[in-house]
Parts: sequence; structure tokens; C-alpha cells
Amino acid sequence: MSSQSGNAISNRSRPAVFLDRDGTINVEVDYLSDPAQLELIPGAGEAIARLNRAGFPVVVVTNQSGVARGMLNEERLAEIHRELERQLAICKARLDLILYCPDHPEVGQGPYRRDSPRRKPGPGMLLEAQASLGLDLSRSWIVGDAGRDLAAGLAVGTRAILVSTGKGAREHERLSEAAELQYDYCENLARAVDLILEQKEPGAI
Repeated sequence: MSSQSGNAISNRSRPAVFLDRDGTINVEVDYLSDPAQLELIPGAGEAIARLNRAGFPVVVVTNQSGVARGMLNEERLAEIHRELERQLAICKARLDLILYCPDHPEVGQGPYRRDSPRRKPGPGMLLEAQASLGLDLSRSWIVGDAGRDLAAGLAVGTRAILVSTGKGAREHERLSEAAELQYDYCENLARAVDLILEQKEPGAI
């Protein structure tokens, strides 16, 4: 994958940027269950387009326990993700992969009530993306608005960025007091992408 940008990377390198969905790309809605509710955070689409131009695979990794809770089914979730991709396309942005975990260890019925390693803070979705796209996790980034997002990435060696949108401001206060996770803190996804693209070697720690 090539780009006219000086930040372009080769297919052989394959560091990626992993993004949480709710509160990071789109406005936080409590258990978003309708495509009509989906609204991009200002600047998020353009930020993803910049990552596309720089050659980074962009992968969404999102916990969606609303499925386990019976608030929506996987077909409805697919509609929401099609709407997300439609809105991003207006910004000339695209996602290389969308991964979600519909499970919850304590709520729900049937096959969705389980302790899945794919559910963040577990790194299962990142490992799945690594296998699917041939990614170098040690040179990749994860961006999210919650400690569980950061923990999922840090568990497999990515660099982590917390954004203040969504739950991020509250999470930053909590995480700062705990001082357990090492991460950068940015105003929003656009600023996080600034930080990623400022690195001399994309994705380097």
C-alpha cells in the first residue's frame, strides 16, 4: 500500500491502528441499537482517512454486549456497521476490518452468556486481526475511551492512546489515580492520529 505522504508504510511492515467504536469514532449512545442513532464524532472520519492515506490498516474492535442483553441482534448490529461505513465513506475513509464481541460473562441468555477471550480487556479480537491481516502488533496502536480498550492493546504490545471523548475524561481521572496503564492522552481521535503520524517510524514505541 503506497501513499504520497512521508508517513507511508509498506505492506511488509503492517503496523495497524485499532479503534474502539462507541465514544471514539461515533458519539456515545447507551447500547446503540438503531443505525439512525449513529453519529460520527466531529473530525473522526477525516482522521481515519488520514490513516488510510498513510497506509495503516484500520481495525475496529468493539464490545457489543447489547446483543447478549437482548437489546439488538447480530443482524441489526451489521446494519449499524454498514451505516458506520457509509458515513465514513462520505469522509473518504474506510475500515479494513470490523470485529465485535457480543458476549458478556454475567448477563444474557444462551450462547452469548460466556467469558469470551475476545471481549476487551482480553486481546482476542486483536489477535484475530493479526492472523487475518498479517499485522505487527508490537508496532501497532490502540485508541479508545476506556481502560479496557488500552489494556487489550497493551496485553499484546501495542502503544495505547486514550481519547477524552465518550467516557475518556472520566477514565483518564480514574486511570491516572491507579497509575497501572501506560498510555498517551488526547482530546479526540483527530489528535490521536496527529500523534501517530508524528512518529518518525509509524507505530514505533
